[in-house]
Parts: sequence; structure tokens; C-alpha cells
Amino acid sequence: MVTFEVILRTLSAFVLLSCIAHILGKQTISQMTFHDYIASITLGSIVGNLTFNTSIHFSNFIIALVIFSAIIFIASLVSLKNRNARALFNGEPTVVIQDGKVLEKNLEKLKFTIDSLNQSLRRKDIFDIDEVEYAIMEANGQLSVLKKPPYRYVTRKDLDISTPPQSRFPIELIMDGQIITKNFTQHHLKKSWIFTELKQRELTLTDVFYCVQGTNGQLYFDLYKDQIISPIDKES
Repeated sequence: MVTFEVILRTLSAFVLLSCIAHILGKQTISQMTFHDYIASITLGSIVGNLTFNTSIHFSNFIIALVIFSAIIFIASLVSLKNRNARALFNGEPTVVIQDGKVLEKNLEKLKFTIDSLNQSLRRKDIFDIDEVEYAIMEANGQLSVLKKPPYRYVTRKDLDISTPPQSRFPIELIMDGQIITKNFTQHHLKKSWIFTELKQRELTLTDVFYCVQGTNGQLYFDLYKDQIISPIDKES
């Protein structure tokens, strides 16, 4: 009986957490600000207890989960409307490097060591602090860097190379051997067109693992049988 209750609680926790994640939105999931850190720990604790702590009534967990989720949702709405609230809940960006000089006091406030700063810079292919004009620690803990002009990447505009006025967004057409109907409908494409393209390549739908119309309008096909004689890395 207890085992069945644990199974039921676990399934309920999974469904409830999935619903809450959809309600709170992608930003809460993708970024880990102060507000999101507290929310994730508390929600995890409530859901964890919900799955196996059978001594506490199921309804108490549901009430706690709903109330705390409502608090998170309201805090997110307030943050959207009020900059001061946003700074309180999510924190604010902090400049840690200016004109190639490390701002030690700001690092100290962030409890961020110079070793951690150097590691974050190396992840962005920067090994000399002198290359950095500004480095900012974002509210979600990520480091944003603006290099000094001599060290920035050269762009087409810098070289006065003409570029297409606009690139298309890639459109996924086939995945796992099945047509993605939604994408055909949204982009006003006809399925007969893709079948014609398949026929020209002597392919059937079941031959195709993945098909996408790229930014240049060209079709890319990846087949289940890639005709690669010696794969570089093959799982045993």
C-alpha cells in the first residue's frame, strides 16, 4: 500500500512540477538569479518530500506547492513592472573589469576570486586581461565581455563585404522519418513539394532521419544510412 502511495505521489509531483515550469516560463528555468535559486531549492524540497514522506498528508504538500508557486509567479510579474523589485529579486549586473583593470572591491562584494574570473575569461578565449575593455558579471552569474577594439573579431562590415539583406530562419521539415506538419502549415509549404524533392533524390520518407531548409533556402538531408564506411566515433 505504501509503495503504491509513493508511486502515486511521485507521478503527481512530476505532473505538478511540469505544470509549474510551464506557468513560470522559460526565463525562470534558463536563468539562475537570486530569486530563481531560492525558488528552485524550495520547490525541489517540497516536491522531494511529496514523493516519499508519507507521514505528511498529501493535501498539505499540494497547498504548499501551489502557494509557493503563486508567490514566485507574483514576484516575477512584479519584477516585470518594477525595476527596483527586479533588482531586489534578481540582483543587478556588476562591472568587474574596466579598461583592462580588475575592480577588486566589486569582486570582493561578489565573493568572486581572481582565479574564477580568469577561468570565466578563458572560456571566452581571453587569456590576457589587458584585452578586455569591460567585463560585467550578470545577475544570472554569467560573465559578459567587451573586448578592446584591436582585439575584436573582424566583421563583414569592417571589410566592406556585401551581405544578403536578410537570412531565412531554418525550417525543420522532417524529423525521425516523419513530416513536421506544423512547420509546413506555419510557413505555407505544401507536402507535395517535399515528396517531389525526395523523389528527385530517390529517397522515401522513411529513409530520412532529419531534413531542414537552411538559412540560404537549400535543403539539407540526413539519412538513417549515411554510407560512412569507417565512422570516427562509434558507440560499442
